[in-house]
Amino acid sequence: MAELKYLCGFGNEFSSEDPRCPGSLPEGQNNPQACPYGLYAEQLSGSAFTCPRPANKRSWLYRILPSVKHQPFIPAACGDLTEKWDQVEPDPNHNMRWRPFAIPQSTEKIVDFVAGLHTICGAGDAKSRSGIGIHVYTCNTSMMNKCFNNSDGDFLIVPQQGELLITTEFGKLMVEPNEICVIQVHFLACVCIARTLFGPNLERLNCLHATGSTLRANGLANPRDFLCPVAWYENREVSAGYTVINKYQGKLFACQQDFSPFNVVAWHGNYTPYKYNLNNFMVINCVAFDHADPSIFTVLTAKSTRPGVAIADFVIFPPRWGVADHTFRPPYYHRNCMSEFMGLIKGHYEAKEEGFQPGGASLHSIMTPHGPDTECFEKNSVADLKPERVAEGTMAFMFESSFSMAVTKWGLETCQKLDKSYYQCWEHLRSHFNPNWKPPKH
Repeated sequence: MAELKYLCGFGNEFSSEDPRCPGSLPEGQNNPQACPYGLYAEQLSGSAFTCPRPANKRSWLYRILPSVKHQPFIPAACGDLTEKWDQVEPDPNHNMRWRPFAIPQSTEKIVDFVAGLHTICGAGDAKSRSGIGIHVYTCNTSMMNKCFNNSDGDFLIVPQQGELLITTEFGKLMVEPNEICVIQVHFLACVCIARTLFGPNLERLNCLHATGSTLRANGLANPRDFLCPVAWYENREVSAGYTVINKYQGKLFACQQDFSPFNVVAWHGNYTPYKYNLNNFMVINCVAFDHADPSIFTVLTAKSTRPGVAIADFVIFPPRWGVADHTFRPPYYHRNCMSEFMGLIKGHYEAKEEGFQPGGASLHSIMTPHGPDTECFEKNSVADLKPERVAEGTMAFMFESSFSMAVTKWGLETCQKLDKSYYQCWEHLRSHFNPNWKPPKH
């Protein structure tokens, strides 16, 4: 396959046309009486029409056939994809950890991206467009004559093993481990794999923002490092039927049409799918003493109606230098008014080097105490505090949410990956209290 090309910049106004059809973008107006090449004009709106211009998200698509041309949707099997947050009783012992999730072997069962979606936890309601769902996908085959549309919100996809070739109406994206991809609400996507893959993803983010544009002029997630596809179309009839899977109000529905939906010859706008390489995140860190809040590692955020409180923040813990003096450098023990769902893409997470494995995950629920395991605490309490590389060869991530997340039956039982001994990593913490302690003389 030829090398894919991308457009650079977060939230920019772009225009793109397939080079096979030069001049396919109308000049001077969005919706002419007759579009070039006999195309149909179609607008895709990601915000209300009345939003102020800086906040308005929309794109115009110029396509061979409009997306309205399809048979009626009918209910489809949801498998382990769910929004039933009352499957199991609440449990305050929600420091949970999962071992790496199993990828289905091709000799056992053929599983594509949609069939391989399993809901681990979540909260909220798709009808009110306020909530979060965290899933894992494990699949071993590409989607053939099938695509997926999430009407409930944005999909943030984090591959952990193997590449994804994602075809969208705007063009193609190749997404590899250590990259992320956002397929926004209402976008059609066909996911093909070069190898087996795994990765949690986050849905129902009502609006995603790059934090680099709001926190600092330079650093963190720079807008220029976000890439969106260039226009690419296929004019293909599918006599056997092309299936469009639609996630709507927490359920799956399917419809049939006799042509490929990826027939957009040209487009322009600022509402597009995009990808981002986590290696491009410019870390801001502590250079004096104490331990900075993990919010300094936020790549994307989905705002809530409460100022300063997120529906979800996407946070990463990349390789960096640790230089703080007189400081316990790993994450401190804490309780949090947010839920913290963590995953490990590669390497060894500094606070729990043994039990937390690549392809695995953990959930620390609201106000549930957590922090470094015993070995990490003992070692770092007496460590020689020289400048050192932290998390070399490692990439961990976290979905931090203001929602109190419920764990599904699949996450607790069916997947059979829950590490029920997780709590034991703190069992051997011992008291170091010394009532006769005196400060050292300098």
